Amino acid sequence: MWGERTLVDLIGGAAYDYAVEREWLARPAGLAVWGTDTRVLFDAIRLIGDLPDGSAVLDVPCGGGLALRGMRSDQRLRYVGADISPDMLTRARRRAAALGRYDIEFIEADIVRMPFDDNEFDLCVSFNGLHCLPDPAAAIREIARCLKPGGRLVGDSVVRGAGLRQDLAFSAFRRAGAFGAGGTVDDLHSWLTDAGLTVDHLQPSGAVALFNATATR
Repeated sequence: MWGERTLVDLIGGAAYDYAVEREWLARPAGLAVWGTDTRVLFDAIRLIGDLPDGSAVLDVPCGGGLALRGMRSDQRLRYVGADISPDMLTRARRRAAALGRYDIEFIEADIVRMPFDDNEFDLCVSFNGLHCLPDPAAAIREIARCLKPGGRLVGDSVVRGAGLRQDLAFSAFRRAGAFGAGGTVDDLHSWLTDAGLTVDHLQPSGAVALFNATATR
C-alpha cells in the first residue's frame, strides 16, 4: 500500500536508485523494461538548471534525489524535496550532501495533502512517481494548487497501452504493490487539464510519457 514500506520495498528502492542515478545503466534498463530512451528523462531534469536564481522548486515525490542533479553548482534556488517515504528522504539527503547542497528543504508529506500554500512554487518536477500512486489525478490537482500562475509542472509517468510487453511489466509491478492502477497517455492528458494546467508537451517514449504543463489560473 502507498506509504507503507516493506523489506521488499526497501531493497527494490535501493536497486532502483542505484540504476537510475547512473545514466549508462539507466538507458539499457529503461529500454529493456519500458522501451524508453532515458535520455529524454535526463534532458528534462536538466531544465532545472535554466531557472533564474530565487526561483522556488518543488520536487515531489523526490525519491532518492534524482532531480537534484539538474541544479547548477552555483544556482541559488529554494528547492523543496517532498516524499511520503522516510527512507527515500534519507537517501535524498545523502544525495544532496554529496553534491554539497545543504540549502535544500526535505519534507515528509503525502502528495495529495501537502503542507504548502497556494501559488507557492515556480516549478514542480515529478519524475518516476505518478504511476506509483493510488490516485495520480488527485496528486496532480494538489501540485497545480501549489504552482504560481504561469508556473510549470515537468515530469514523467509510466503509462499503460504502449505495448503488450510493457503492459505485462506494468501489471507485474502492480501485483508487487509498487505501482497503482495507472493510466494511458490520454488519461494523463486529462489529469493535467482537469487540474487547470495547459499541456505544452506530452510525448511518450515507449511506456514512459514525458510532460510539460503550465498553470494558467
